[in-house]
Amino acid sequence: MKTVSFTQMSDGTAEDYALLSEIEAAELARFPDRVLSWLRSMDVPSGYQVTRLEHCLQSATRAHRAGEDEETVVCALLHDIGDIIAPANHSEAAAALLRPYISERNYWIVRHHGLFQGVYYFQHIGGDPDAREEYRDHPHYQATADFCARYDQNCFDPDYDWEPLEFFEPMVARVLSPARLPEPNDPQPAIPTARGPERSS
Repeated sequence: MKTVSFTQMSDGTAEDYALLSEIEAAELARFPDRVLSWLRSMDVPSGYQVTRLEHCLQSATRAHRAGEDEETVVCALLHDIGDIIAPANHSEAAAALLRPYISERNYWIVRHHGLFQGVYYFQHIGGDPDAREEYRDHPHYQATADFCARYDQNCFDPDYDWEPLEFFEPMVARVLSPARLPEPNDPQPAIPTARGPERSS
């Protein structure tokens, strides 16, 4: 593979950065396939009655059958992708992976779904099931609570007839398409804080 001329970025030339941009574009084009590969690797026993992949497929299937838009369906499919790349911080990892491609609302839902899901079980592991109440006044509080109720906490049923991963692959390709990324000079959406106004993307 051709390489750049520099060993320090400050010494790079326009030609060097054109080469790197070309390589990055190819990586971004392959990104949906990489994500799907991570999903497939989650098809292993997890302690639940379904594998983590089956949980994600069930989540996405329920969202699709409920009439959610394609971006939300893909977020349901990938909401737990962080389990494979950052199990100690899975919600924020999944949200960071998706953030350049999705709305601020869906980003916030994915980023906080782990905490919101705690209402169903934190009391059994020494936590506070009402921990999510610190966000009660947030504009996406109810959407996140609804996501967990409809497309997460109830998606561990081995008898549910979920769609196979192949059904969602074209959706993943469209939502994670490089065409959806902002231009290099476009401002990125502000990182949401616990409270306060946020910009929509």
